[in-house]
Amino acid sequence: MPTIRDTFDRIAPGWYNYRHRTRFQRELEALTKRWGGGRLLNVGCAHGPDFVPFREGFELHGIDISRKMLEMARKYGVKLDFTVNLIEGDATYLPCSDSAFDYAISVATYHHIQGEKEKLHALRELHRVLKPGGEAFITVWNRWQPRFWLRGKEIQAPWRTGEDTLYRYYYLFSYGEIEKLVKNAGFEVVVSSPEKAYKFPVKYFSRNICLLVKKPAG
Repeated sequence: MPTIRDTFDRIAPGWYNYRHRTRFQRELEALTKRWGGGRLLNVGCAHGPDFVPFREGFELHGIDISRKMLEMARKYGVKLDFTVNLIEGDATYLPCSDSAFDYAISVATYHHIQGEKEKLHALRELHRVLKPGGEAFITVWNRWQPRFWLRGKEIQAPWRTGEDTLYRYYYLFSYGEIEKLVKNAGFEVVVSSPEKAYKFPVKYFSRNICLLVKKPAG
């Protein structure tokens, strides 16, 4: 059974082309205005599109478990003319000092972590590396989006590469579940909402759950 690292190493070249721009442009641009500048960590940075709104005024750092994704991120930084410090590492054990970052983002990362204890530990690691008062933006897939109504909490999502089909593990969160988890990790929930592209009045069926969380200052 391939590890998540092996799978994303194989996906990386195709992912670079398919997900060439961030899906959360509006959300991230709003955060650049809210935060202003500082040391920013991107957990599960993949090939780097979510860095782009933060090119001005932020010192950029990225961590990803996939070496091939990091190669694509270096290529992406050169193409779009921004500098980023990249480290190969696991979200469950961040290779960073305590209180090292002012802010963090993590787009579509924590739903790839298997095990309840492991997910909680990963979020506690994020809490650890943020400065007191620091904020983080997190997105995960929503269990109650219509395409998953007849499926369980854990799925294997296919990805075609050449003649092969690879499968990526996803844990599907509800709003209440992810909110409880980040609180157990020590965060305050500032905002819990759908992606801005979601147009319906009931948030609970959105594709993504977007959280803005804060490490308490005291």
